[in-house]
Amino acid sequence: MYDYISDKDFLKRMRGVCSNIINQLVQSINNDSVMTVEAHLVGSGAKHLETQNAEEPVDLDYNISILETYEIDINEGRQIKEYIRKKFNAVLNANEWGDCQDSTSALTTERRHFKKGNQTEFSMDVAIVTESNDKWYRLRHEKTGFSAYDRYYWNEMPDSKGLSIKVNRLKKNHLWEEVRSVYLVKKNLYLRQRNYDHPSFNVYIEAVNEVYFKYF
Repeated sequence: MYDYISDKDFLKRMRGVCSNIINQLVQSINNDSVMTVEAHLVGSGAKHLETQNAEEPVDLDYNISILETYEIDINEGRQIKEYIRKKFNAVLNANEWGDCQDSTSALTTERRHFKKGNQTEFSMDVAIVTESNDKWYRLRHEKTGFSAYDRYYWNEMPDSKGLSIKVNRLKKNHLWEEVRSVYLVKKNLYLRQRNYDHPSFNVYIEAVNEVYFKYF
């Protein structure tokens, strides 16, 4: 069952290592003239949503949000993902990590652990997202077995319209703890159902909407 990580020292160290790498990735991309991006831990920057299933490894989920593109059209999904993948690998290698793996909806790193203290393994999943017309979209890579025929497309994230406005209103009204509770319940619901088609950001959107429409 999922629960929020209780080892605050481990959480701080893990978040520090991973966020440092992600920040380097953002700086590397933004120093080019290809696109402008920003990065957030899942929850679009919301804090304290890191969960762990029993003693299993921990995955930190980040969103690389594309704000503007210059040399690559926003609809050129293959070029976008390849560009970010190569940039990510360069940063990972510079920090003595191996190359990431290109999955359907994220770039996934190898697992690491600290040599001292809590030795739980951890890794990063980096999704590429963008916001358009007040809705959120995730870049998906549909693999066919022949890379030349693979499909890249922006998949609208269900019920994501007005997400940022809802989050700000919930926080302003001191309802964020309830969002965290609902988020954890939903993570465990999908785990029991063996439903692995609900990325953390989708679960987050569902939790935000449930609490928002309960009060507003």
